[in-house]
Amino acid sequence: MSASRNQDRPSPRTTDHYPAIHQGFGWKVPKRFNMAQACCGQWAANPATSRRIAIREHVAGQGLGQSWTFGQLQNAANRLSHVLRSQGVQRGDRVAIVLPQRFETAVAYMAVLQMGAVAMPLSMLFGPEALSFRINDSQARVAVCDESTVQALQQARPDCPGLQTLIGVGQAGAQADLDYAQSTAKHSATFKPESTLAVDPAVLIYTSGTTGNPKGALIPHRALIGNLTGFVCSQNWFGFDPADARRPSKALFWSPADWAWTGGLMDALLPSLYFGRPIVAFNGRFSPEMAFEILQSHGVTHTFLFPTALKAMMKAVPDVKARYHLKLQAMMSAGEAVGDAVFAYCQAQMGVTVNEMFGQTEINYVVGNCTLLWPAKPGSMGKGYPGHQVAVIDEAGQLCPPGTPGEVAVNRLDVHGQPDPVFFLGYWNNDKATQAKYTGDWCRTGDMAVCDEDGYLWYQGRTDDMFKAAGYRIGPGEIENCLVKHPAVQNAAVVPKPDVDRGAVVKAYVVLSPDWWARRPIGPGQASFDDAVRRELQAHVRGLLAPYEYPKEIEFIDQLPMTTTGKVQRRVLRLQEEARVTARTAAKT
Repeated sequence: MSASRNQDRPSPRTTDHYPAIHQGFGWKVPKRFNMAQACCGQWAANPATSRRIAIREHVAGQGLGQSWTFGQLQNAANRLSHVLRSQGVQRGDRVAIVLPQRFETAVAYMAVLQMGAVAMPLSMLFGPEALSFRINDSQARVAVCDESTVQALQQARPDCPGLQTLIGVGQAGAQADLDYAQSTAKHSATFKPESTLAVDPAVLIYTSGTTGNPKGALIPHRALIGNLTGFVCSQNWFGFDPADARRPSKALFWSPADWAWTGGLMDALLPSLYFGRPIVAFNGRFSPEMAFEILQSHGVTHTFLFPTALKAMMKAVPDVKARYHLKLQAMMSAGEAVGDAVFAYCQAQMGVTVNEMFGQTEINYVVGNCTLLWPAKPGSMGKGYPGHQVAVIDEAGQLCPPGTPGEVAVNRLDVHGQPDPVFFLGYWNNDKATQAKYTGDWCRTGDMAVCDEDGYLWYQGRTDDMFKAAGYRIGPGEIENCLVKHPAVQNAAVVPKPDVDRGAVVKAYVVLSPDWWARRPIGPGQASFDDAVRRELQAHVRGLLAPYEYPKEIEFIDQLPMTTTGKVQRRVLRLQEEARVTARTAAKT
C-alpha cells in the first residue's frame, strides 16, 4: 500500500482511538505513481490475483449478471489504449468519458490513466450545452459514450469543433465514429503503460460555481493516496487489515453514485479496485426497492448511500429485517446531514452505524467518522481523517475557538508538516480562482461549520450561494445563465427552497422579458399562462443541463433584489424561502 500508519490496529472494543491514530498516521507517497497501475495493473500482473473479480454487473430483477476479472479489465484497457493512441491521444491530453456504471466505464478510466492522459468524467445526465462547455474548455479531442449519452453528444458536437472522435459503446457504436467493440478487437491486449509522476494530472472534474461557468478541478494521481484514509475509515477498515491488502476477503462494494462524479469515482470505483476488491455496476434508475435488491442479491458488505437515498429507503421499507437479509459491515454517507431518524433506522434495520463524511472535488474525503475507531455523533460531519490538518477558520485565516462558526479549511501540509497528497493541482486554466481558494496554506472549502470541544464538526451552510438538492451540488450561475437564454426570461435568480425529503429543491425567481410580460393576462387566464411558461422553462433547462438542475418551482416577479453595484442578492430570496417555510410550519401547529 502507498498509505501506511505507524500504529497497530486498535481493538474495536476501545472507545476512542482517534488522537493516537490521527497523530501517528503518515503517508508514503512514491515519486512515481499511476492510478491505473495501482487499481488494476498490479492485480492483473500477479497470477494469484489476476482472476479475482473486479466488476460485477447487476441486472434488474435478475441479480448477478456478467462478471469481469482484473485480468480481463486490464486486457480490455490495453486494447482501448491502443485505439485512443491511434486517434492521436498523447500524454496529458484530455479524454471525455460519458458513460454510466458499466464495465466499459472502468475500462475507459484504466485505459486513459495508464497512457498518462487525463480522464474527464462527464455525467450521463448532462445536456448538450453542459457537455459542449466542458468539452471546449478542456479541449478534449476524443469522447467515449454509449446509447444513453450519444444523442446528447451528437447534439453538442456542432458547437465542439475540437472534438474529433466519438467512440460508441454498445448500441452507440452505429452512431459514433468508432464502434468500441470492433475497434478494440483489432488491437493487441498488451500495452506498455506510461511511467507517471505522482504529481502528474490524472482526472479533470468540473465543479459548478455560484457565478459564471463551471471550473475544472485538475486532480493528480497522488490524490487517490490522499483519499485512502477516509475510504478505509468510513468503510470500517473495508473488511481487512490494511497491512495486508492481498489477503482474501469477502468485501464487496456498491454505491448508486455516478462514476462520473467525485463521490462515485474517487469514493467508490477507484478505491475498491485499489484494494483488489470487486464493485457492483448497475446501469439503471435508483429506487429503494432496487437498492435493497442489489444489497441482498450480491451480499454487499460496504456501501456509500446519499442521505436522500437513505430517506427514501426508510419510507419505502420501514421493516428491513422482515423482508431482507443483508450482510452490510459498513456504510458511508455524504452530501447533507443524515439526521437522527435515518441514523437510528440504519442502526436498527440495516445493522450498521452510518459514517458521515465531508469533502469536495478539490480536496476529497477529508472529514468524517469511523465507528470502529471513534464514536460517531448523529448529525456531525465527524473529524479530520487521519493525516489531514482540518480546522474551522475565520476570514483572516485564524482558527476559530470551539463553538464559533467559521469556514472549514484544510492545510496544504499534513500533521507531520509534509505535503498532503489529497490536494488538487488547481483549476483548469483559471489561476485566479485557484489563488482565491487559499488563505496562506489553508484551502478554503466554502462550507461553514462549528467545531465542538471534542473536535467534531457541525455543518452550518455555504459561505456563498452553492447549495445541495437531493444530494447534488447545485451552482445557481449555470442554471441562471441557461434560463436567461430563453426569450421569455429577462433575468433570473436560483436559490434553494427547503424541502423535508430532499433537503432543498431548486427554485427560480424569474423576471419575464417585456414582450412576454405584456402578453401575460391580468386576472382570468394568468394562472394558466404562468403554468405554461413554467413548463416551457423547465423543459428548456432540462434539455440543456442535467435533470436535477431544472427548477422544480418558478416564481415570476417584477424585479430581483439587487445591490447598489447591480449584483443579485440571492441571500434575500433564500431567507424569504426559509421564512415562508417557517410560517407554513407554524400555521399547521
